[in-house]
Amino acid sequence: MVNDRHLDPNALVGEWNFERRIVDRRAEVTKRVAGTTTIEDAGDGRLRWYESGTLFDGDLELPVFRTLFIEQHDGEWAVTFEDGREFHDWAPGDDVEHLCGADTYRGRIDIDVEEAATDSQAAWSVEWTVTGPSKDYTMTTHLARSS
Repeated sequence: MVNDRHLDPNALVGEWNFERRIVDRRAEVTKRVAGTTTIEDAGDGRLRWYESGTLFDGDLELPVFRTLFIEQHDGEWAVTFEDGREFHDWAPGDDVEHLCGADTYRGRIDIDVEEAATDSQAAWSVEWTVTGPSKDYTMTTHLARSS
């Protein structure tokens, strides 16, 4: 994969199916989420990154969703939460970090943006390892273009 923090996230605009695996080392369980990610022009210079799906935890099935934004700050792209708080730099191929209270989120986006923009079989991934006083899990998401 070609990884470069300067790759334009506009190449991701569209709908993606995702599978997410959450390995919780503290609880010694693995959960799964399946759903859809839509990346679209928010109309204000930002890209809206919306996920919706179902969390599978044993016999439990719960609807889940979240909204993030990808926006430019001083010419560089960054990912923010829905309420505008900064999450992390847009840095495909590089490790990023987000501190949330006593928890540390270390993540990475791997993508070939050129392929994503032109190939109906394109795929990308996002991985987070989260540690803290009450958290110890890895969350890996694989995304593929919707057909």
